[in-house]
Amino acid sequence: SLVLILLYIGFRFDFYYSIGSIAALLHDVLVVLSILLLFNYEISLHVIAALLTIVGYSLNDTIVVFDRIRENILLYKKKNPLFDIINFSLNKTLSRTIITSLTTLLVLLSLYFLGGDSIKLFSFSLIVGVLVGTYSSLFVASPVLYFFESKQPKKKKEE
Repeated sequence: SLVLILLYIGFRFDFYYSIGSIAALLHDVLVVLSILLLFNYEISLHVIAALLTIVGYSLNDTIVVFDRIRENILLYKKKNPLFDIINFSLNKTLSRTIITSLTTLLVLLSLYFLGGDSIKLFSFSLIVGVLVGTYSSLFVASPVLYFFESKQPKKKKEE
């Protein structure tokens, strides 16, 4: 599935966007799995379902951020350096990202505290995943994109 995501993002945006999104997805899954293992939780079907949900949630958030970056690159690339455009784009999507994450977290916290024992592990995994996914969409995917775009030869940048 990561290869298909890589191809889709590469086709829709650019190959460097694909690398950033895959880095963010791997980051999200590995951090959630690490926290679950740290607390000695069992990796069950509920956790697998939560991890797949986290991948979808994080990928959606990353695509929204990347779409804003791509839009602003087209508008401002002649006037501003890439770093400033990415920073401006992140600032523009920050409020939307925080509001979406807080709304989702309210529902997940309700599920965790008011739901039964059978859904606690699922909701805990999603709580961690939403927090990590929000972080990675802003602070993992975009820097990876910037790193690879800035290493691109000047000749290709101008084309």
